[in-house]
Amino acid sequence: MEPIRLNKYLSAAGICSRREADRLIAGGTVLVDGVPADMGMKVTDENVILVNGEPVQPQQEMVILAVYKPEGIVCTTVEHKGEHNIVNLVNYPKRVYPIGRLDKASEGLILMTNYGEIADKILRGSNYHEKEYLVTINKPVTLEFLNAMRSGVPILDTVTRPCTVKKVSHDTFRIVLTQGLNRQIRRMCEALGCRVTFLKRLRVMNVELGDLQPGEYREVKGKEREALLASL
Repeated sequence: MEPIRLNKYLSAAGICSRREADRLIAGGTVLVDGVPADMGMKVTDENVILVNGEPVQPQQEMVILAVYKPEGIVCTTVEHKGEHNIVNLVNYPKRVYPIGRLDKASEGLILMTNYGEIADKILRGSNYHEKEYLVTINKPVTLEFLNAMRSGVPILDTVTRPCTVKKVSHDTFRIVLTQGLNRQIRRMCEALGCRVTFLKRLRVMNVELGDLQPGEYREVKGKEREALLASL
C-alpha cells in the first residue's frame, strides 16, 4: 500500500476518528516501530503500530450501526467508574465507537462505526447534516418560543443556526439541527427560560430510529447505507 498519514490509517483501521487520533498521537500513546509517533507522519501496513500498547490491525470491513441509546448510558469508549458506556451496552463482536455524542440524560439514535472517515464527515459542522429530535419542556410550547428557537439562540458565545421547529403538543416539539454544539438543545431551552424534561434523537441524516427499542441496535445496510454514504 502507498504510505498514508497516521491519523488516517488509525481512522481506517477502526481505532477512532482522525481528530481523536491526533489527540492520541500528541499524547504520546501511539508508537510506530517502537518509537513515539510524530504528528503528520506516514505509515503503511508494514509498520508495527501500537495504540495504548495494543497492536493496530489493518483496515477492516466497514461496519455502521444504528443504536438506541437509553437514558443513563454515556457515549464514550472509555470506562468511567459507576457509568455504563455505549460500547459495553452494544457489545458488538468487532471494535466500533460512537459517531459524536448524545448526553447521558438523553436517549435515542446514535450511529456507531469502525470507520473513522465516516465519523469525521458526519460530524463536520460545515456539511450541515441533519439530526432530528423530539423534546419535552417544563413549560408550554408557545409561538414566541418556537420563533425564537427557529431564528437562533445565543449560547456558548455564538448564535445557533436557524433550524426547523414544529409543535407536537402543549409541551413537546420536534427540532431539526444542522450543528452539534455541546448540549445544544438543553442550552437553547435554558436560554429561553425553560428546562428540558425529555429528549430523544429520532434521526441522523437519512437513518431513522424506527422500531428500535432502548438498548437494541441494527446494521445500517442496503439502500439505507447507500444513501448515507452517497450523502457523504
